[in-house]
Amino acid sequence: MTTLTKAEEQIMQILWDEKEGFVKDLLQHFPEPKPAYNTVSTIIRILEKKGFVDHRSFGKSHQYYPLMSREKYRNDRFSSLMKDYFNNSMQQVLSHFGKSGSLNMKEADEIIKMMEEIKQKAGTDE
Repeated sequence: MTTLTKAEEQIMQILWDEKEGFVKDLLQHFPEPKPAYNTVSTIIRILEKKGFVDHRSFGKSHQYYPLMSREKYRNDRFSSLMKDYFNNSMQQVLSHFGKSGSLNMKEADEIIKMMEEIKQKAGTDE
């Protein structure tokens, strides 16, 4: 799976939220200092080449829209992360977050509750 650069991902986040937009529209969503119009335009064309974005032509203007959903990108990124860093093991992921201190007790309790619900549902599907 193609990984996006930080700038590409920032534009995709805007497109996912807005559903579509011209470069001038996308620029309004950037914090100050805003990137140059040509910079955003160039990054959008790169995203088109990567297959993440397409456009509708209105004369010389182009309205861009995402081809890949946020959910699909997130799932692909997470699958890649799991494979590359955690040997496809959710146990290793949870262990990592538990040991790193980035998982608080409330979140841990919620995860345990979710796992119990998944186990119960799996038991009824057999």
